[in-house]
Amino acid sequence: MSVQVANLEEKNMVQLTIEVSAEELEKALQRAYNKQKKDFAIPGFRKGKVPRVMIEKMYGPAVFYEDAVNDLIPQAYSDAVEESGQDVVSRPTIGVVQIEKGKPFIFTADVAIRPEVTLGKYAGVTVTKVDTTASEEEIMAEIDKERENNARIIAVEDRAIETGDTAVIDYEGFTDGVAFEGGKGENHSLEIGSGSFIPGFEDQLIGKNVGDEVEVNVTFPEEYHAPDLAGKDAVFQVKIHEVKTKEIPELDDDFAQDVSEFDTVDEYKESVKKKVEERKAGDAKRAQQEEAMEKIVEKSKMDIPAAMIDAQCEQMINQFAQQMAQQGLSMDQYLQFSGTTVDQLKEQVRPDAETRIKNDLVLDAIAKAENIVITDEDVDAEIEKMASMYQMEADQLRSYIGEDEKENMKLDLASQKAMQFVTDNMKPRAKAKSKAEKESDAEAEQEGAGEE
Repeated sequence: MSVQVANLEEKNMVQLTIEVSAEELEKALQRAYNKQKKDFAIPGFRKGKVPRVMIEKMYGPAVFYEDAVNDLIPQAYSDAVEESGQDVVSRPTIGVVQIEKGKPFIFTADVAIRPEVTLGKYAGVTVTKVDTTASEEEIMAEIDKERENNARIIAVEDRAIETGDTAVIDYEGFTDGVAFEGGKGENHSLEIGSGSFIPGFEDQLIGKNVGDEVEVNVTFPEEYHAPDLAGKDAVFQVKIHEVKTKEIPELDDDFAQDVSEFDTVDEYKESVKKKVEERKAGDAKRAQQEEAMEKIVEKSKMDIPAAMIDAQCEQMINQFAQQMAQQGLSMDQYLQFSGTTVDQLKEQVRPDAETRIKNDLVLDAIAKAENIVITDEDVDAEIEKMASMYQMEADQLRSYIGEDEKENMKLDLASQKAMQFVTDNMKPRAKAKSKAEKESDAEAEQEGAGEE
């Protein structure tokens, strides 16, 4: 096999011209014949025993070309990429140049290669300083969420329905006096004020009591998902079987002891404050890192071929499909439910795909510029960490990881260290105040001076 590399018109796109010997082509043709011969029936020969020369004479010499090409290309392409030394970052676009018995098989592969990056300033990038102090409102919001999680559900018997209650109802909907499909339900739990039903439906149950039969009049939204109901008036016959509400626990020492390791509300609040501030600090750090990367990318230069972005889009969509599968939803089902095509989904993820590529390229360039080297010891430490996370023996996990995976781990670890370098050298500065904020501060100072 031999390979030649030529630059294409688009920047960072090359064409590999790959030549496979006539002998290898002949072997592939014979394999294709052995695979397909059982499918041919020619008078005078038993099925599966027709000589290859007879099949080629009757159906033409190209009868086995497609299978032979599909057999040869994957390995020949892989070998050619390795031999060429090109850092390929996209799927190949294949073109057959020559295929003929007794002659070498020649094909081309158009591929994107990793772009070179000219870095801008990456050390000492100015980012916005973020206040990570937890306010009283934030602390109480966190505590109220915990109180909500520990609420008891109790039956309501001595009053009418209020916003926030859950009503257990039977209902049936009618348009023009005729029941419509999907408009009937029994023993349905409906939280009043959740907005989960048609606008106006829940409001008309407020003030009603258990046992009431209520006629609810609503109008379907113009953009309703069922076209035959969109914009139509409807009447629902509703029977209220049960009303339930949440009993929120009081914020006292007993509650603090139930939900935490602390004995008093003050101690519990202090722990919540610490947790909120830790979360805000993490969010602030990520926001500053994103801001820093945006500025570094903006000042750096790189030519990203479209094929590289396409490959990243496909990878992101495949990852999304795997997430959907874990939730029991196929990609086809998601596309049907969302009314989206694969091409539309690709366009949706394209901006994020391009951002990811630019960030990865820049971090890779920073790692090289800062001579960041990942050793086998670093990889072993990462495997130990992963094994602990997956609750596995490190040696068992190590046995599953091949050399290619280890090289990918080294690239990831180098990027992480490059990001840490950027983070360690960021210069947080307070965001400049707007003209309105400055005027407001000045007015406050004047009022304060007047009071004195």
